[in-house]
Amino acid sequence: MEMYLLKRTALVLCLLIGINWQGMAQKTQISGTVVDDESKVPLIGVNVVVKGKVLGTTTDFDGNFDFSVNLPTPITLQFSMVGYKTVEYTIDESSDNPERQTGGSTGIKIALEEELIMGQEVVVSASRVEESILQSPVSIEKMDVLAIQQTPADNYYKSIGYLKGVDVTQSSINFQIVNARGFNSTGNTRFVQLTDGMDTQAPALNFPIGNLNGPSELDVESVEFIPGAQSALYGPNAFNGIMRVTSKSAFEYQGFSAFAKTGVNHIGADTGAGAPSTPQPMYEASVRYAKSLFNDRFAFKVNASYMKAEDWYATDYSSDRNAALQPDGFPFNPGSDAPNLMGDEAAVNLAILSLSDAWGTLAGQLSNNSQIQRDDIIRKGVPANQFVQNGFLPNQLVSATPFEEHQLIDYGAENLKANIGLYYRLNNNIEASYLWNAGYGTSIYTGAQRYSLKNFGIQQHRLQFEGTNWFVRGYATIENSGDSYITEFYAKRVLDLSVANSPVGVFTQDVSGWLGTYAYNYLAYLDAQGIDPNTNSVADVSAQMQQDAFSYARTTTEAFFDVDFDSEEGQAILNEAANGTVPTGPKFNDQSRMYHAEAQYDFSDKIEFVDLLVGGSFRQYDLRSNGTIFPDSPDNPITINEIGGFAQASKRLLDDKLKLIGSIRGDKNENFDAVFSPRLSGVLTFNKTHNIRASFQTGFRNPTTQGQFINLDIISSRLLGGLPGNLEQYGIGTDPNIYTIESVNGFAADVFAASPDERADPNFIPNAAQQLVAVEDFKPVAPEQVQSFEVGYKSVIDNKLMMDFVGYYNNYNSFIVQQRMRRAGLNPDGTPNPLTLLNGTADNTFQVYTNADEQISAYGFAGELNYSLPKKYTVGVNYNYNKLNTQNASDDFVFGFNTPEHKFNLKFGNRKLTDKLGFNVVYRWQSEFFWESSFGDGIIPAFGTADAQVSYKLPSKMMLKLGGSNLLNNYYIQSFGAPRIGAIYYVSITFDQLMN
Repeated sequence: MEMYLLKRTALVLCLLIGINWQGMAQKTQISGTVVDDESKVPLIGVNVVVKGKVLGTTTDFDGNFDFSVNLPTPITLQFSMVGYKTVEYTIDESSDNPERQTGGSTGIKIALEEELIMGQEVVVSASRVEESILQSPVSIEKMDVLAIQQTPADNYYKSIGYLKGVDVTQSSINFQIVNARGFNSTGNTRFVQLTDGMDTQAPALNFPIGNLNGPSELDVESVEFIPGAQSALYGPNAFNGIMRVTSKSAFEYQGFSAFAKTGVNHIGADTGAGAPSTPQPMYEASVRYAKSLFNDRFAFKVNASYMKAEDWYATDYSSDRNAALQPDGFPFNPGSDAPNLMGDEAAVNLAILSLSDAWGTLAGQLSNNSQIQRDDIIRKGVPANQFVQNGFLPNQLVSATPFEEHQLIDYGAENLKANIGLYYRLNNNIEASYLWNAGYGTSIYTGAQRYSLKNFGIQQHRLQFEGTNWFVRGYATIENSGDSYITEFYAKRVLDLSVANSPVGVFTQDVSGWLGTYAYNYLAYLDAQGIDPNTNSVADVSAQMQQDAFSYARTTTEAFFDVDFDSEEGQAILNEAANGTVPTGPKFNDQSRMYHAEAQYDFSDKIEFVDLLVGGSFRQYDLRSNGTIFPDSPDNPITINEIGGFAQASKRLLDDKLKLIGSIRGDKNENFDAVFSPRLSGVLTFNKTHNIRASFQTGFRNPTTQGQFINLDIISSRLLGGLPGNLEQYGIGTDPNIYTIESVNGFAADVFAASPDERADPNFIPNAAQQLVAVEDFKPVAPEQVQSFEVGYKSVIDNKLMMDFVGYYNNYNSFIVQQRMRRAGLNPDGTPNPLTLLNGTADNTFQVYTNADEQISAYGFAGELNYSLPKKYTVGVNYNYNKLNTQNASDDFVFGFNTPEHKFNLKFGNRKLTDKLGFNVVYRWQSEFFWESSFGDGIIPAFGTADAQVSYKLPSKMMLKLGGSNLLNNYYIQSFGAPRIGAIYYVSITFDQLMN
């Protein structure tokens, strides 16, 4: 289908070229030269356009431009280039003075003056129309071409974290997630990222995938970042903010450019935790070529880039998600569950085995040992069933011995990206374009589990028609999960196959055999110590003996199931474990898609008393997970349709000193009620450079495709979307035998703590079950909403000092959360059997999307100062403060604010220390904070890093760059269970025909 679209688009453009070529006679020729005002050196790549039209060109290697138009005079030209002030020149044949900014059409001489201070940029995303960044109605940040070229980070995308109010969380060396103003996550569904107007979220993952399919450093023109609620203009999910990445136009940036970088990481890594013992090489390369044809009517660009590196290792083996279950006085937890150990999620409370006939059979076989033939490891003749009958199995969770994450996850990070752009100016006022972006590779991210995105792919096709005051665009996003898998699931399959290939495999084929053998070995140690289950009591087992029994059980069981994974047998197990899709294997099989169409029209030149902007959009999610994520199939397709529209009116008053803007948007998802999102804002300008802004903004987030439809078997439970159809299928809210997981845990604790004699009392179980709380009146999931109040001040003083300050207060309603519950099985007479609640599986345990009842709030402040020093030195600092107000929040739900309270960036640099030499240094610091998520909770320690680079201009349009991220190599983490990030030292060389 993609090739079909490409062919059709190329055919249409060729026809249009032929049609318009016929009328290109008797045009006015426009030519001239552009130079630097100070050095008088010709400027390459200056954008020369006819104001109000789509016509134009760029200057060549000698600073010359030459093109023709079919327009009457006067004609106004705009000359613009990043780092220089924009100049307008009016062609008026009545004047022949080339030194004035009005004159003839040939021999034009323009001198551009260098822009020395930030704060003069033009932005688009704040109001969806061009405006000065100083007069933006909301807080906004921007990186331009020069900032991208001069970033000290090893990748321009990571340098977004230098901006005020931005949080960047790194799940992998090539996968970063951007956020603002709290509720951060490793897969942020509350933030919208646009690349050339296309939403970059993966349709099944539901969050932006960083820069895995975005433009390379060679093709990025600008990055705009707006923190805070933006649904009034951008619709669903613009909850915490939006980021707009714009690539370079083939008309405005022509010629060939290439980039190559090599570096090293893993210097001084924790080899004891499995990280590489030597520094690992990193490689990145990209090329770009763009060219205009047919008198600047048609242009194309081609991009390709590739990176390869050994990913950062996640090595948190000491944090324990089951720490509350560690026995008093024990130096270890027999049931520990570390975030970066895979397989210890398989666990069992030993006390439950006294209720299991299957375990009794296994214990008898181990005691007999006739079929096991491993009496060198397994102690024979242990009266296990007598031990159990007399209560010697303790009320203690034990977990299977796990694997270190690096043994099972693919740390070979790769990213191959390609981009094709075709542009055609249909006439003086309309430009048509087709874009194809694609990204493929291997990465890692953390959700409820650790996921290896192996050979993952995503591509986007966009067709757009654009005029000076309107656009119409449509695009499709196509996702392919490749060989991606759930690492914990993979570990469980390895354990299953290790058991199946062991002597115990004749009795059991899965990890329950491992845990059952552990229980037997625990009792075998007591037997070896002379404990007789018929004459001794549990009280005769000292705390030290119990601790030693746990240690003996683990050591002996590990030896019994020991598999050398470097052997042929071990490799066969690893390969077999990787096969199969959920629920029988760890892989996904997803090719979900998203289709989007939108249009916008600016009536500002049609209506005199007010500036009016209107727009609308339609989106469809086409879920194609083949039953591995959603309950879809070729015979049961799942689609989700959304429609929305907005209107924005703005008016300038008080001699243009006051700008008032009002916006409202309405959105309807077919599964939810319509949501309306208003925004009111105003900007007061005084003394020309001082701007005070205030706004009331709203945002909302529809439940994700997973929040609506997921039906994923994760072995111990089932993840369920919160739509009524899913709830009805499993009886949630109607079945009186479904109970909250909190009450089930309380019931289980009482049962496990009881002696066999107590459990034999016919009244014990009914009495203990009285604490069970049924799930009643369960609410289907609905959109969550936020109302935000923001006040800010921005100014440039004496063209040297730029100041920007903002404060905000947010109220959140209907926060989307997940609630866990378990269903009791039935006795033959139809009555519930509470004992079936003691073991959780995907058939009886559900984790369901719903909304919290509480209203919560958050507030914060951000400020920035940038100063232009003599001789082109610049210095800057920004600071961010964010705080969650937990006064009204309960402990029933995990909200996951996940944002440091304090954070700052210090910047110092000079991009023209000499004509050839430049440098840039950034120091980042953030305070300690607590991370909460479905993956785990824990403290993220404070850290600070220094990034720096030195650049040197070589002959022949080349630049050499030497730099490093985290120069001092202080390893740090950014989220719970995340990789430890150390230094990256790199050297790069760039060739660009447009380099001045």
